[in-house]
Amino acid sequence: MPNPTPAHRFEWLSFDQISMDQLYEILRARQEVFAVEQESIYQNVDGKDQHAKHLLCWNTESATPALLAYLRVIEPGKKYPEPSIGRVLTRKSVRGTGIGKELMRLGVEHTLREYPQASIRISAQLYLKRFYEEFGFLQVSDTYDEDGIPHIEMLREATR
Repeated sequence: MPNPTPAHRFEWLSFDQISMDQLYEILRARQEVFAVEQESIYQNVDGKDQHAKHLLCWNTESATPALLAYLRVIEPGKKYPEPSIGRVLTRKSVRGTGIGKELMRLGVEHTLREYPQASIRISAQLYLKRFYEEFGFLQVSDTYDEDGIPHIEMLREATR
């Protein structure tokens, strides 16, 4: 049975709105999940954060802010021709609680609002294919290695 979901709050920020403490938490969470847990050496600071909106999910029950989940939406032309959702993560403590699905739903909704005529492209870890299919993404590439982990490109076609 999943753990009870802690009280949480979602917040959208541009790069310029992120405080030093928030940036530290974002980078710490990304390193914890992608580098340490997944044992993947990758370039975390990739020059795309400045061209993205960041969705942060904070635990509102802890005395000090704790980042529970995170993703970024990169503007079109900075990674792919389409807008892109990436660096999607949930901390171990909240996996299986539904926060990841809520995070992704909000990410897709935001992207569709900001870029209503655009498709959305992602680089997804292969084992998460079904998760992203729930949000309308379809596989559009063969499997490829990214930082030692099998990935696929997925596209959510624009509805016109």
